[in-house]
Amino acid sequence: MVERLTTGRRVFVAVNYALLLFMSLLCLLPLIHVLSVSFSSSEAATAGLVKLWPVEFTASSYQFVLAKPAFLTSVGVTLQRVAIGVTVNMLLTILVAYPLSKEVTKFPYRTVYVWVFVITILFHGGLIPQYMIVKYTGIMDTIWALVLPSVVPVFNVVLLLNFFRGLPKELEEAAFIDGAGHWTTLWRVIVPLSAPALATITLFATVGHWNSWFDGLIFMNSPEHYPLQSYLQTVVINRDLSLVSSSDMKSLMEVSDRTAKAAQIFLGALPILLVYPFLQRFFMKGIVLGSVKE
Repeated sequence: MVERLTTGRRVFVAVNYALLLFMSLLCLLPLIHVLSVSFSSSEAATAGLVKLWPVEFTASSYQFVLAKPAFLTSVGVTLQRVAIGVTVNMLLTILVAYPLSKEVTKFPYRTVYVWVFVITILFHGGLIPQYMIVKYTGIMDTIWALVLPSVVPVFNVVLLLNFFRGLPKELEEAAFIDGAGHWTTLWRVIVPLSAPALATITLFATVGHWNSWFDGLIFMNSPEHYPLQSYLQTVVINRDLSLVSSSDMKSLMEVSDRTAKAAQIFLGALPILLVYPFLQRFFMKGIVLGSVKE
């Protein structure tokens, strides 16, 4: 039977579509503007002539960034960081969130451990203690200096443990009755049911590692060890000419601050834009599908 739409319902649906379209444009138009600026000439961008279409189309900003071996090296460092960092982050986040999601009757010291992690969100030792720890542990100027200081993202742990606590307890009890232990229950029952939460946290961790630049400037002594964002921040934004060869000086002069920043923003957002469509389907799924039937 086909439901007949009343006039009020049609107006409601039309308003919803218009509102969603307006919100989509609010998100999309700034990105289009940044892309247009990055492909415009420095004169047009500086004069503010660029709106939603490139003016005096040129790829000088991208040529300046992409044509140098140092850029490719920084991309390799960032890819290595994301691969190692996200893997370790997700593994430790799961291992920490699972026991903390238990009741106090099953894990008596749960509250103590939760407060230990929460305190790290409220209070931070500061940059100097963090630098000294990295230095005296011998990981300066290595990939581990970019990974280990943020190896346990507490915010992600809080999100995941709350998600674990929302899962039906009957599933875990059924696994224990069938002879499964905590390790089997975690990896074969809890984790598969947590795909939406894990996909979201994976995206958070990926964006965090990809966009991070300050730690690269602090913990890396050699420019060839800079991750991508640190390299772009140093060469393109701060215009550090000590990292630019004489052959690149001409192309550097053709790049304005505005077009260079636009190119950096788009290059930084492009990988996430490519990854997000593959994770979107997890966001749209229910928390638990077909696990418990009434």
